Amino acid sequence: MEVIFIKDLKNQGKKGQIKNVKDGYAENFLIKNGYAVIKTKENLAKLQHEQAKKAKADEEAKIAAEELKKKLAKVVLEFKVKTGEGDKVFGSISVKQIKDELAKQGYKVEKSQIMMDYPISSLGFHNVALNLYPGVEGSVKVHVIK
Repeated sequence: MEVIFIKDLKNQGKKGQIKNVKDGYAENFLIKNGYAVIKTKENLAKLQHEQAKKAKADEEAKIAAEELKKKLAKVVLEFKVKTGEGDKVFGSISVKQIKDELAKQGYKVEKSQIMMDYPISSLGFHNVALNLYPGVEGSVKVHVIK
């Protein structure tokens, strides 16, 4: 029996996958527990419609990420920090601070999208990489002043 998975099931199938399984397994486990539906013309059409809808939403999200990338390339975030002897910075600039400053300026960027290996702890200009969408990477300039 051919079934269309409507939920991911570990080691069996992913959502949207069509797979041939034994009749008893399909009826007594997959369909009964809501992991799959029988492959029919209607269910196949529904799957194709959902995939097309998802592809369109992904394309729109990618275009929005490209727009955001262009806008963020011009942005410079300034952070004023206290310094000691020899311009040694007290504290550092973290991912959360960068996210909050971007939010103040009207840009919606999640913490997980900001790619920093370690907090910024020196004066001057720093480029911070942003992973805005799979395949769309941008950056923002951070200026640390005393």
